[in-house]
Amino acid sequence: MIRVTLELFRIIAIFLIFGAMLGGILNLLYGSIGVNVDNTNGGWLAGIAIYLFLFVLYRNKLQFSGFYKGENQVKLPRKVSVSLVCCSILILIIAPIFR
Repeated sequence: MIRVTLELFRIIAIFLIFGAMLGGILNLLYGSIGVNVDNTNGGWLAGIAIYLFLFVLYRNKLQFSGFYKGENQVKLPRKVSVSLVCCSILILIIAPIFR
């Protein structure tokens, strides 16, 4: 039970810390091309894209190095991983349009 709780805190920390870092990088990238997506629909889309990418990263790599060791831990299928990452990239490309 304690391992599950620790893993949940680990997941929350990963998503918050890496999400904030990737969000900051995206703001710098969008700012360098003269687009501001803060407090717009494009900002929401960029956030969704970041969390899609982090979900794939967690399910394929990070879940195997955590506190919880269960028999149900499997990687995402390759097609699902590729399609989610492609959707994430596509959302990042169209996010500045929805500002």
